[in-house]
Amino acid sequence: MASSSFLSSFSFCISFFLFGVVSGQLSSTFYDTSCPRALSIIKSAVDSAVSSERRMGASLLRLHFHDCFVNGCDASILLDDTSTFTGEKTALPNANSVRGFDVIDTIKSQLESACPGVVSCADILAVAARDSVVALGGTSWTVQLGRRDSTTASLNDANNDLPAPFLDLSALISAFANKGFTANELVVLSGAHTIGQARCTTFRDRIHNETNIDSQFATSMKSNCPSSGGDNNLANLDTTTATTFDNVFFTNLLSNKGLLHSDQQLFNGGSTDSQVRTYSTNSATFFSDFGNAMIKMGNLSPLTGTSGQLRTNCRRVN
Repeated sequence: MASSSFLSSFSFCISFFLFGVVSGQLSSTFYDTSCPRALSIIKSAVDSAVSSERRMGASLLRLHFHDCFVNGCDASILLDDTSTFTGEKTALPNANSVRGFDVIDTIKSQLESACPGVVSCADILAVAARDSVVALGGTSWTVQLGRRDSTTASLNDANNDLPAPFLDLSALISAFANKGFTANELVVLSGAHTIGQARCTTFRDRIHNETNIDSQFATSMKSNCPSSGGDNNLANLDTTTATTFDNVFFTNLLSNKGLLHSDQQLFNGGSTDSQVRTYSTNSATFFSDFGNAMIKMGNLSPLTGTSGQLRTNCRRVN
């Protein structure tokens, strides 16, 4: 009898454990029943925002990346400062740079009207990133859903975890490896710079002082980013098709026209040169690899189950 009771209890514990593991996993069908219009609401809002300002597509993609690389995909980047913590918005990689918060606010408001307390801010970021790429002519991928939102944020972690635009290849590889990414995934995710813009402060040293840069390209950039002043002046990361998600970013690297030092490091006589060449001539391979890498990034330490919360307002804890 004791043995039977033990086995019954043991079986229950195993079943409970397995259920917990399964229920804690992300799923592409997570909102099919609880909020069946969730994905269409997000897509409509993203399409509208990108139609009004094509640069917004790059901004929403970047929001997801800057969220996930700091303590996982938990929407911590959206939190405003409070009396108990200083958030990530004023971190060096984010201040005067990360944008798109109003678009996320709009999406959240629409979702709260359609199905209150169901869709997390972290999931909104993940889906909006995918829909932004598609809106700019890029690839699609199946977004896994079921993340929950953090109740805190960290300025220090944002400053320490987000790769700087001044890093050499070895430091870039290490920064991505710390998050579980391979060198190949570093290259493909960097391809997100085929859209968007950068501030003068992030590329001034490259265009004025580096030698592995196309001279005409550097000259054209200097008028917009002088040796002093104009810190917030913007330049396209991909100077050819900055509002279209394509593989031209990699073609630019072959000609030493990478705007950021960190970007040109991907093609600078190192171990990632061959992959840059491949993507520069094969957009289908780039698109496929990018989608897979984005799925992996979206799985960085998500809060699931009963962890965290579902914020009603993405900017503050409930």
